[in-house]
Amino acid sequence: MFWKFHNMSKKKTDFDHFIASFPPISLPITLGEDTHITFSRNNQPLHQDLIRDFIEPLEDQVFDDLMEVVPCFRIADIKDFYAIVYWKAELMNYQYILVTISKEKELIDKKTIAGTFSDGIQLTQSVATINEKRQIYVASGQSEADQEEYEAASSSVQRMAILDDGQIKILD
Repeated sequence: MFWKFHNMSKKKTDFDHFIASFPPISLPITLGEDTHITFSRNNQPLHQDLIRDFIEPLEDQVFDDLMEVVPCFRIADIKDFYAIVYWKAELMNYQYILVTISKEKELIDKKTIAGTFSDGIQLTQSVATINEKRQIYVASGQSEADQEEYEAASSSVQRMAILDDGQIKILD
């Protein structure tokens, strides 16, 4: 799944600025329902040009006025590729998205690792923890959208890992 950002020769500085918009953090980290609020308070927002040039191609869609992107972080201490996480908000759909990009500016992999989604009937919520070994534990649960109490029996756990080549592999 390698894909090069278009016209990258003209956008080297822009790509560097894009990557710099994701402050490096050391692991572990947990991404929950409201974690994006901390990132939006502490990180500079992405300029619309950076969203258009680097996020929209990843999402295969044009963003409208109702969509929001918050740059969350870049995993520190990775030498061979970049691993960034951003939060994307749409109507009834909020996602933390992990993207790995090669030093040659090619997309290696992309996965939604946490978030909240509702179709008006079901509410699905996921929380992700990335540990020091770059293993990702995603706990997900569903409930009726109008239900006040969460049923633990509806939850599941999935394990993933960021491999040394940048692939994000599902382990379970």
